[in-house]
Amino acid sequence: MMMTPPILLDFPDHFETDRLLIRAPRPGDGAAVHEAVCETLDALRQWLPWALPEPSVAISEEFARRGAANFITRDDLPLLLWLRDGSMLVGASGLHPRDWTVPWFEIGYWCRARFEGQGYISEAVRGISQFAFEYLSARRLEIRCDARNERSARAAERAGFQLEGRLHSHMLDTRGYLRDSLVFAYLPAGEENSSPVAEGRRQP
Repeated sequence: MMMTPPILLDFPDHFETDRLLIRAPRPGDGAAVHEAVCETLDALRQWLPWALPEPSVAISEEFARRGAANFITRDDLPLLLWLRDGSMLVGASGLHPRDWTVPWFEIGYWCRARFEGQGYISEAVRGISQFAFEYLSARRLEIRCDARNERSARAAERAGFQLEGRLHSHMLDTRGYLRDSLVFAYLPAGEENSSPVAEGRRQP
């Protein structure tokens, strides 16, 4: 059976969880993204190479506009995490397609400093997982993180992801040293080693 080209797939660009509005980036989001990145820069630079250059509103606006375009073409599915009333950016996440023929996606995330430790990322990951299963027919979701990033690993576990393994000397960290990566996976209900999504998605 021939696969439908991803660009022809129709699905919402936003949805809600109990506390969050999760949506694709839009032109004009750059200022809010820049503010959140600057607030969280020290933590981001420990783990994410894209945070190493000096941040600017222009760079963040470019991210927002490229993200909006990539969402439309389905080359990538970046997502911004907002408080449900849209008043403040909580962080960012996304479904990064690794193989549309499976389909298999990787979820990444970061949380704004003032919202850390309040369960927003686990809530977002549960909602994004439900979205992937319902709208994208995902068969595998994956989270990878630096083995030293305990906060990221705990968020994956709280969202129901299972640790599958450890990739030794898998890639370079932000200081240029070899790092190990932990691989967490989540399969839809009914698949081997799966567990049900703990928190459902609300209709847009």
